[in-house]
Amino acid sequence: MSDSARRVTLGRVAGVFGVKGWVKIVSNTRPAENLLKYPLWWLGADDGYASVLVDAKAQVNGIIAQLSGRDGQPITDRDIAARLVGKDISVDRTELPPAPAGSYYWADLIGMSVVSNKDEPLGMVTGMMENGVQDVLVLSDGEVERLIPFVQGPIILSVDTEARRIVADWAPDY
Repeated sequence: MSDSARRVTLGRVAGVFGVKGWVKIVSNTRPAENLLKYPLWWLGADDGYASVLVDAKAQVNGIIAQLSGRDGQPITDRDIAARLVGKDISVDRTELPPAPAGSYYWADLIGMSVVSNKDEPLGMVTGMMENGVQDVLVLSDGEVERLIPFVQGPIILSVDTEARRIVADWAPDY
């Protein structure tokens, strides 16, 4: 397993902030400030690097941060910071606390097979999103993409992390 496969994406660099090398961050954590609990971020994919969170501030519209460059020194130049825009922010999977009982990290659900309560295949989880009310599984069976609300109880009947299988009260023709 590659190093990047052992990492979980928790956000991305969305833009630059000011002229002193700070960047705007979009966090996928809840609450958004939880991203700041991790002092070492991996920026980018396989060509990425470990970046130290030098300083950060939570603001009304998100998070701003000063990060270190590849050389380990704080980025203080807007043009250098601009090169980070669009880069994913990941942390090592081992740094995440265990998910509470009945809760799951999105990264752990991706790749699971999903079947109906009648054991009909619905597809594989290829992604996750939220619609403001609940999380949503994005499934694909190779031909059809499905969106299934991740509402445990009425829709998601079981999640078996060992078998990598989710059972949903959902039909293939929905």
